[in-house]
Amino acid sequence: MRNLLRSLVLLAASATPALAEPAPKNLLDPNYGLMVWTLVIFVALLIVLTKFAFGPITKSVEAREQALEDAIGAAKRDREDSARVLAEHRAALDASRDEAQKIIAEARVAGDRVRADLVEQAHAEQANMLARARQEIETEKTRAIAELRREAVDLAILGAGKVIEKNLDDAGNRQLVESFLSSVTASAVSASR
Repeated sequence: MRNLLRSLVLLAASATPALAEPAPKNLLDPNYGLMVWTLVIFVALLIVLTKFAFGPITKSVEAREQALEDAIGAAKRDREDSARVLAEHRAALDASRDEAQKIIAEARVAGDRVRADLVEQAHAEQANMLARARQEIETEKTRAIAELRREAVDLAILGAGKVIEKNLDDAGNRQLVESFLSSVTASAVSASR
């Protein structure tokens, strides 16, 4: 290739003086010998460049265009994938928010239920305590009444023994007074008052 170019340049240089015409006096006057050699060199250079330079340059430009198109296509695919992944993440985030709201609502309902259960248990315990207290009061009242009766019997026996001056035996006296007190009801006592 280089040899061909050298030989063309040497041929053109050696042939120019032989075909040389006198230099035109006017720059716009045509010099046909120079025109022919310029045309020959241009065609030869065009053939050489077409064969050895334009092909690789065109291939590299086409390869670069293809690489750019591939990069643009990959960028579009990546952008579409990113948009899809973003949409999926947003949907997952919305689903997580909805689930969190559901969990919060369920927790509130469960809290209200637990609070209602605790209030109900407290009321039940209060009712049980009141019932036990009433029962204890009733038991103490019954015991106090029995104690009062015994004391009343003892006092009545002492009083009757002194009034009558006759002393009966204690067991007989006690039985007599207890039968009397049992025959007297609480309503008869409160009516006499």
